[in-house]
Amino acid sequence: MRKHYIDNLRWMTVLLLIPYHAAQSFNTWGEMNFTFFTPSRAISSLIVFFSPFFMPVLFLLAGMSTRYALKKRTYGQYVAERVKRLLIPFVFGTLVLCPVLAYIGDKTNNGYEGGFFEHYRIFFTRWTDLSGFDGGFGVGQFWFLYFLFVISLASIGIIALINRIGSKKENGRKIPFWALCLFVVPLPFLYDLLQVGGKSFAEYLYIFLIGYYILSDDRAVSAIEKRRFICLAAGLAAGIMNVYMFIWSGRDFGTFNVIAKAIEEWFMILALIGLGKRYLDFTGKIPVIMSQRSFPYFTFHFLWVVLFQYILSDVLGGNMALLYLVPVIPAFIATMICSEICIRIPALCFLTGTKSPSAKKTDKV
Repeated sequence: MRKHYIDNLRWMTVLLLIPYHAAQSFNTWGEMNFTFFTPSRAISSLIVFFSPFFMPVLFLLAGMSTRYALKKRTYGQYVAERVKRLLIPFVFGTLVLCPVLAYIGDKTNNGYEGGFFEHYRIFFTRWTDLSGFDGGFGVGQFWFLYFLFVISLASIGIIALINRIGSKKENGRKIPFWALCLFVVPLPFLYDLLQVGGKSFAEYLYIFLIGYYILSDDRAVSAIEKRRFICLAAGLAAGIMNVYMFIWSGRDFGTFNVIAKAIEEWFMILALIGLGKRYLDFTGKIPVIMSQRSFPYFTFHFLWVVLFQYILSDVLGGNMALLYLVPVIPAFIATMICSEICIRIPALCFLTGTKSPSAKKTDKV
């Protein structure tokens, strides 16, 4: 039976990427961006609140979906699909879209005055931190695709090894809710392990495997669903503390900030799973439309956010509220138009990892 709440949580999370990435231009901690405006603690609070669980929940959903997918696919079929859905869109996005972002980043941060096509040489020869903010080679939002691709391959190896040395049967014991809560404990120790571009492979692999082995069990999800508001309260409380300590306190709380981040991450993930199971386990015209468009939406959204922020920055002046809110609207419209075009052109479907609406329906991973 298809888990509709997984699909709905996925596209709803992806939908928030535009306001999330638009907020990065106002960060208060001095991180470079393709566009950068006057720092705003209020807007930066949105980033700090959402960042602990925003992307991890997508890795967890991918892990859950992998469990269901491997019931119908061989390991080889799964890997082939990962190449099609993740690796090819990663290459396409990095080589076609990221040079545009890097060009704007170079103009914004370095005062680059050359032409766009001239900048391709810089993009492919300047290698720094892979962000592209300085005009060099970068992967933009497509870090998620290569992380998920590598983690999917690593997980297949782990899963195959465990199945070889152990039993392939489902675990017969129900995991109590208190035990689910304890999965938060390793998180603070994983944040600095296997980092690439400030993001931890160890953290996301851990979350992915929890999705595969633990939260793909309906009994675990039911236990979380019953306590969804407890999880939400814990996640919100930790999130508020995380934002206060990092943005508003003016002090460095060090380890306490890391602990608050970990608690927020895990309990907000649990809350989203519980709330999703309770209220989002349905399908219909809008969920189907948005699920079909989630891949091209992910692919094109950041380009339009940056372009409209760059184009409108002189027009909107120094009004931070307008600088944040106004570019979001045309960016969303342009992204949805690109998504509509994409799903109607088979070549673009292939390049963005999008399933054609006419293709046979299979479980999404």
